[in-house]
Amino acid sequence: MSDQPETPSADNLPEFESALKELEEIVEKLENGESSLKDSLERFERGVTLSRHCHSMLEQARHTVTVLSDPDDPDSERPYAPDAEASAGPSG
Repeated sequence: MSDQPETPSADNLPEFESALKELEEIVEKLENGESSLKDSLERFERGVTLSRHCHSMLEQARHTVTVLSDPDDPDSERPYAPDAEASAGPSG
């Protein structure tokens, strides 16, 4: 069994809790300092991918909460659709 990190890819992104756990394990291994430079760089790259993925999921969750709890428009409850919002442009 290899201790090599998985190669990052968009198809290889876990749910938030799993991604965060994997990210914490990567940080621990990197802090340990016993990996080769190549392994450390691969882990770092995977960590950056996971970090960005987690940040994106948190932003989506934050926006969903904002949309669902808009006190100025209680009838505004709608699911968050990032593609629809991006194509709609700035509001105002």
